[in-house]
Amino acid sequence: MSMRIEVPRAVCEMVDHLESAGFETWTVGGAVRDAVRGSPGEREDWDLATRAHPGQVRRLFPRTVPLGMEYGTVGVFGSDGVMYEVTTFRHDVITYGRKAVVAFAESLQDDLARRDFTVNAMAWHPGERRLYDPHGGQNDLERGMLRAVGIPSERFREDYLRVLRGLRFAGALGFEVEPETWAGMIEAAPGIAKLSVERIREELMKVLAGPRTSRALELYQRCGAMAHVFPEIGRPFADDALAAVDAVPRDHPAERLAMLLLHGLGVAAPLPAVSSLLVRLRFSNSDVERIRSTFSGGLRPPQGVADDAAARRRWMAQTGKAALRHVFRVWRAGADREAGAELAIAAIERDVDQAVPLSTRELAVAGRDLVALGWRPGPDIGRVLRRLLEAVWEDSVPNDRARLIEMAERLGPAGGA
Repeated sequence: MSMRIEVPRAVCEMVDHLESAGFETWTVGGAVRDAVRGSPGEREDWDLATRAHPGQVRRLFPRTVPLGMEYGTVGVFGSDGVMYEVTTFRHDVITYGRKAVVAFAESLQDDLARRDFTVNAMAWHPGERRLYDPHGGQNDLERGMLRAVGIPSERFREDYLRVLRGLRFAGALGFEVEPETWAGMIEAAPGIAKLSVERIREELMKVLAGPRTSRALELYQRCGAMAHVFPEIGRPFADDALAAVDAVPRDHPAERLAMLLLHGLGVAAPLPAVSSLLVRLRFSNSDVERIRSTFSGGLRPPQGVADDAAARRRWMAQTGKAALRHVFRVWRAGADREAGAELAIAAIERDVDQAVPLSTRELAVAGRDLVALGWRPGPDIGRVLRRLLEAVWEDSVPNDRARLIEMAERLGPAGGA
């Protein structure tokens, strides 16, 4: 058929090089889908499918990375310095619902027949300027319809992750799910529990980083997938909760997850329960700390934070400077842009700009200064430093070394605090 798809020069060069060596090669994947749809993605991943086996691919290109040799995938660096995935035509031999044993195939038709949805089962040949679409993906794109390749129930039983992928595609593209495909998703949803938590987490974070997140999550609920992604949350999310997730900028998926958990678990949920959920999903330690700290900030500022300097600074010390900007994003989304939220954020940002100390380590005096004033090393030192910090928080004294020493002298050594 006659159509025009712009393919990066480096990709065209790779296709030409493989075909000159006698290996049929096509571009496949999300970049083809988005180009056919007429709305190229923000980040186009041009993947190649070829008759060449991995060893042959590696011999043909000077810079390669073995990404998954057993599955036929090699990373190849193009002339533009970008790494592209080149995968041998494949077909499934055995499927387990959570992984598959694959064998190399001879034809592109076999390779496309094993793919999940028709909109992902198209291939474009940049040299011939030809679209190969054996399953009607272009027509489904025009109709705004997500449809499984082949028999949906069989396709989802092959890999239960396809349920989550389908919900993500339907949400992000704003598509309706074809009725038989939807029935297959509902039937297969319990199988999500059999997937590795790493695969579930990766798919969830793609949803949270994508467009129309609330639409995808709403489909999670209707399909029954949400109960298997978050078994700790025993009730459905309200529509306004999902809309609040959309209100958090999409380039901050960790904060979107914190927003989702605030609505799902409730703002009063104990932090160990939040940590337990995140650890179960195998988030890294740094991600657990970031999301948990954001969760601890709640949906809106605590009462009095804007006006009560001491209360504000105690809250800041408990939350930590590193988490503040993450908490602000949730407040701005969750508080419906209330004036009170902006006033609190402005007050906190002033304290940060003015370097208000949030721990005794940030005071202009240290324990050795108190020892020089006559205090004996021990717990009294810590108590005095804490009293000095509280005085700074209350604006009773500035964080100035001379003024703090003067106050310490008034308190008196040896437990005078």
